[in-house]
Amino acid sequence: MAFSKSARRNKIRKRIRKTIVGTASRPRLSVFRSNKEIYAQLINDEDGVTIASASSRELEKSLSKSEAASEVGKMVAKKAKDSGIETVSFDRGGYLYHGRVLSLAQGAREGGLNF
Repeated sequence: MAFSKSARRNKIRKRIRKTIVGTASRPRLSVFRSNKEIYAQLINDEDGVTIASASSRELEKSLSKSEAASEVGKMVAKKAKDSGIETVSFDRGGYLYHGRVLSLAQGAREGGLNF
């Protein structure tokens, strides 16, 4: 029997999280994508602390979803730079590395993050 979309995503997400761990020097860049918005967080898993976050809710609404994702990537990169972070581990959250997730990653790279 096939999994539902959300069950499939959670299965992939757990598989990814087995290997990706955020530290203070290299936090995890976690992505959550809803139907309308996209969210990104820099997480230190050792201390259980969110270092920085950004979302498309902070932007003007005239952008397309992919453009908004790119801007969110740039925003989270700027906040990371302000916190003294240059490298991160990218956690796509079980989503395909395509579309909005790809745009967010490219925006974060343009903002100066390495992963």
